[in-house]
Amino acid sequence: MLSPVFLHRPRCRNTGETIRVRARGTVGGVTSLVNHQIVLRRRPDGLLDPKDVEQVAVPAPELSDGEALVRNTFVGVDAAVRTWLDDRPGYLPPVGIGEPIRAAGVGEVVASRCDAYEVGDVVTTLSGFQEYVVVRDDVFTTVIPGVVDQLAMLSVYGSTGATAYFGMTDIGRPQEGETVVVSAAAGATGSLAGQIAKIAGARVVGIAGGAEKCRVVVEEFGFDACIDHRGDDLAAALREHCPKRVDVYFDNVGGPILDAVLGRLNQGGRVALCGIISSYLTGDHPGPANYVQLLARCGTMQGFNTLHNWDRFPEAFDALKRWEAEGRLVHREHVYDGLGFAVDALNGLFTGANIGKTVVKVSDPTT
Repeated sequence: MLSPVFLHRPRCRNTGETIRVRARGTVGGVTSLVNHQIVLRRRPDGLLDPKDVEQVAVPAPELSDGEALVRNTFVGVDAAVRTWLDDRPGYLPPVGIGEPIRAAGVGEVVASRCDAYEVGDVVTTLSGFQEYVVVRDDVFTTVIPGVVDQLAMLSVYGSTGATAYFGMTDIGRPQEGETVVVSAAAGATGSLAGQIAKIAGARVVGIAGGAEKCRVVVEEFGFDACIDHRGDDLAAALREHCPKRVDVYFDNVGGPILDAVLGRLNQGGRVALCGIISSYLTGDHPGPANYVQLLARCGTMQGFNTLHNWDRFPEAFDALKRWEAEGRLVHREHVYDGLGFAVDALNGLFTGANIGKTVVKVSDPTT
């Protein structure tokens, strides 16, 4: 589940002022900046093949009134990025052939013809895998004041943290003493969702792939236990670690893991459907075979999209910032250095290579 950070601010006025620039050339002038991009060349089948994309260098776009130019520093990699490469409808349209691969990122404004942005502002936006992107005053771009850690904007305060926050607090609603299970618990969203449940006083059990991930989930992210879905008998492990059954399940994967947890659901159990990473490569989404447990246990299962909560992002931002400052929320990033690693970074989400937030570094931050 992916969305940029949204905060309220005044609308941009198309002033027609002389452009303000801080860059290695002149935007819209004699010297143009070079924009390095990773563009889609063909629809992938399964994991992304290097031949599915191409790295190109094109002139950075010239600005019109009401626009600003952002130099990207980091681009976040989420499972939803893979779904946008297929020619299937979703909550955002597919990436077109020849277009930069869409992804959420953070960057710095280097030129502006828009009152909403000043040169030097740090913003989050749907930057895509490219060095420069044009932004406008819309819901996809947000100025983040007082930023000192741009990586944290992607791993905690951006779409990742907002997704964990709204899914857990609005749908999961964990209470003190309840049992919460989180799948893909070593990933960016799952690790935060589980920590939010711990803050609420719940017992939290993660599900992750591999012994090392399970170790990190318990020792670094503070879960009470973690089940290795690659090596453990999942049903037996759920009985062992959830003796009072499961009150809340934060689901990032779908498929057989969802069925197994549904089989352990408690009376009045809540399931928050965040993602279906088990199906993103194939596009096949078989319905849960164990859905009858929702009837038997008077449970609920609800999907959500953080785009629907954009007006509440200040609420999420404030809570996440407070918890991190108190030492109750930790985060981890897996950084790939350079756009040339975009394919490896995206595939790593599906091969189990990542722990925490997967990020591609595009350039060095200056603030």
